[in-house]
Amino acid sequence: MSGIVGVDLSAGPTGLGVLAFRGADAARFLQGQLSANIEKLAPGSSTFTGFHNPQGRVIALLAVAAGTGPDELFALLPRELAAGVAQRLAKFVLRAKVRIADESAQWRAIGVSGESTLCAAAGFSWGMRRVLLVNARDVPAHDDPVAREGWERADIAGGLPQVYAATSETFVAQMLNLDLLGGAIAFDKGCYTGQEVIARAHYRGRVKRRLQRWHNLSGTRLEPGQAARSGDGRALVVVRVVPDGPGAQEILAVGAFGPAPAEAEAAGEDANAAPLVSGPLALPYALPD
Repeated sequence: MSGIVGVDLSAGPTGLGVLAFRGADAARFLQGQLSANIEKLAPGSSTFTGFHNPQGRVIALLAVAAGTGPDELFALLPRELAAGVAQRLAKFVLRAKVRIADESAQWRAIGVSGESTLCAAAGFSWGMRRVLLVNARDVPAHDDPVAREGWERADIAGGLPQVYAATSETFVAQMLNLDLLGGAIAFDKGCYTGQEVIARAHYRGRVKRRLQRWHNLSGTRLEPGQAARSGDGRALVVVRVVPDGPGAQEILAVGAFGPAPAEAEAAGEDANAAPLVSGPLALPYALPD
């Protein structure tokens, strides 16, 4: 990458796109649309957050950071969702002083594990790593599948969910463990779309299905949105996948957790026909009892 150390996360089939929000009401507007407390974002800080439908199901997951310019925020999300999310958010602008733009072609999302000399318009905390938003004119596109898969493998080991076109509006926020990712859901902020359902699950109910990590050695390649099953009969829906050697995959999938179910569950198809995966594997955070 022209001497620059980093992973081009804008490249490849799961590449990240960029939305820009500019204007005096940018933070206030996003405060009413996303589950995180966007108005508390300090310059140079970032947060993961969700954009939900009225039923509390996740339309898209975003990483949001304050830009270097005044009244400027940037969001990272899968490129395949960027234009649709921008259009959907634009319907709620009304009289707010905010401009929403899909600027995926203008920026590169560069993943770094340490210090970097890149000149970035925004920086996003990404577990123990960072993602820098760099002008595309300064960093040419460079898809390194090995490096990119290594980055995604670290995402899966860290229990970081993602939503793609195949799974948009499939999962309630807590199914993706958003409540366990610091700041992704602010339960003490005002209303946002889907807030009532998400708050009810938090305060009054028990979330019976959660994101967990699994190893796919079945020989059948899995993709987000497809069904899998665990050795004790749990029906799973795949969230993220990354290759892990010949014929193997590391995956994040949503399914029942806790005591083993008495019978195999249905996942939209005969559970016994779905590929068998092993696990669950350890995550860096604990699932609630």
